[in-house]
Amino acid sequence: MQFKYAICYPDKEEIDFRNSPISGDQVIHIAQTYPWIEQLNYKETLDRDDMFYSPSLEFTCIENNRSFTLTAIYNERGDLEFSLWYYRPKMVRNSVGAFEKMEVDDIWAIKFDDAIKYLNIFVKGDYSIIENLYR
Repeated sequence: MQFKYAICYPDKEEIDFRNSPISGDQVIHIAQTYPWIEQLNYKETLDRDDMFYSPSLEFTCIENNRSFTLTAIYNERGDLEFSLWYYRPKMVRNSVGAFEKMEVDDIWAIKFDDAIKYLNIFVKGDYSIIENLYR
């Protein structure tokens, strides 16, 4: 599978879209080497009016448009943690019936090593394990 990705910087309103296809190995390398702590520390120096995002990387599978986002935060103890956002087709019910719709769900308080582990699972296309995170 091939992926594209986007970067959200704390001080930039515009999202940096990187649309050239990359491999799953490149996805993992980018996430592992991204300067998460430096970007979070930089965010802490910004005035509220100059702040747009927590440092984030969103990886999208080109073949099926599913995406997986890592967003860095400091928890109340000052430790690095992540929220993980998963955008995928999901069955939704309403008064008329059930239908498939693209939706996003998130989970919080994930340690760095676990975030990379789940990203690796996403990259390999084992979506059932990722789905279990959001139940």
